[in-house]
Amino acid sequence: MFFRNLTLFRFPAALDLTDLESQLAACTLKSVGPLEVSSRGFVTPMGPHGQALCHAVGAARWITVGGEDRLLPGAVINDQLQKKLAALEQKEGRKPGGRTRKRVKEELIAELLPRAFVRPIRHDALLDGELGVIAIDTSSRKTAETVISELRRALGSFPALPLNAGVAPRAILTGWLAGDALPEGLTLGDECELRDPADSGAVVKVQRMALESEEIAKHLEAGKQCTRLALVLDDHVSLVLGEDLVVRKFKLLDGAVDALEHNDRDDIAAELDARFALMAGEFRRLFAVLEPAFQLSRAD
Repeated sequence: MFFRNLTLFRFPAALDLTDLESQLAACTLKSVGPLEVSSRGFVTPMGPHGQALCHAVGAARWITVGGEDRLLPGAVINDQLQKKLAALEQKEGRKPGGRTRKRVKEELIAELLPRAFVRPIRHDALLDGELGVIAIDTSSRKTAETVISELRRALGSFPALPLNAGVAPRAILTGWLAGDALPEGLTLGDECELRDPADSGAVVKVQRMALESEEIAKHLEAGKQCTRLALVLDDHVSLVLGEDLVVRKFKLLDGAVDALEHNDRDDIAAELDARFALMAGEFRRLFAVLEPAFQLSRAD
């Protein structure tokens, strides 16, 4: 159940979330209609192992936006459209105009949609009410904005903003890679991305390599800057942090998950609860390191 990517937003820590469960209940997922392309709404984070739409552990809340998308590939639409237009041209003896093409396409989509396959999706999010941070399990800003929009629909107002750093993240990441002191608990991983600051400049992607190597140093001496950097926090969490402040490849290491293995839980709901509690705690420790390092502004 552990998140793999974290796109972060800040919201006022004073925001009242006491009625979150009932607010989400008014915006649950409805099955996509026969003529609808997609549907979004809240579902139970624990799936069949729970009923609550908001699972709370201390100040952390786990919510999930579910969805259903009808799969109607553009290639299928275009193929059927060309056949219909060709038949229309043969019947009328002239090529259909722009308005006719648009009308035929709309009619075709309405005809095909009810027969299209439906793909279920889910997007998990962690809200920390004390930090005033929401972490969404995606590296896509567009997907994250969808979750934020659903929260705004449910709450009426949800003043969440993307993270805003007081210093240039690229400069901080480049400095760490070049040998600047890292915040306590952080060490370099084995992955980075280096870019020439010039437009259309060279891009170097490094994986499974010691980042303190002479090769990396030469790239930095040549003026390349670090835009993504693998980091490890206290042998508990590994991640790749980008200059966009999106956390990718978020993973809890053995130092963190060992505690779970020593607990005998036959109850899947209890296991999910323990995993979320562990992840929420490790995320909080990570954010406590990143906040001062990048001078992240609050939303209050």
